[in-house]
Amino acid sequence: MTPAAAVTVVTMATIAELKSALKETLESRGVLGQLKARIRAEVFNALDDQSESRPPLSHQNLLINELIREYLEFNKYRYTASVLTAESGQPEVPLDRQFMANELNVVEDPSSKSVPLLYGMLAHFLNDSKGEKAGRMFLRGPSVPSEKNTRDIPETGVMAGPSGAGPFTLHGGCR
Repeated sequence: MTPAAAVTVVTMATIAELKSALKETLESRGVLGQLKARIRAEVFNALDDQSESRPPLSHQNLLINELIREYLEFNKYRYTASVLTAESGQPEVPLDRQFMANELNVVEDPSSKSVPLLYGMLAHFLNDSKGEKAGRMFLRGPSVPSEKNTRDIPETGVMAGPSGAGPFTLHGGCR
């Protein structure tokens, strides 16, 4: 092997080692995933058809997106959460949890505050509603109420359910 070839082999090994060490460091700090997510989001934005305007962020979508973001961040899916925020137009600053609970007509017990609202809501429906039809909730899609059916549509923030049903209490959900 010539001296020049030996230097090239040593340099390549050193570059490969440097790349490996850099990758390990960035992964251990959680930066590599963030960079990949940011690049994906920027590529998506570049490819996104800007001539097609997005619909305005409705109150319901704002709440749904925030429930999803809280879940994603709790589970350390920060990159997915950053793409959701960028793509949906969700505000960068998360909504206050108490505001969310009030908007969803939810009362939390102390154990539910350590997990995302989605966990508590799911636990409510899975654990507290075991009877044949007991506790079942009739869900309706959002619609523009007509004059003759306005009494049947709950006001914003109130879930459709048995008449006279008040807010439901969330107990700590399991992760």
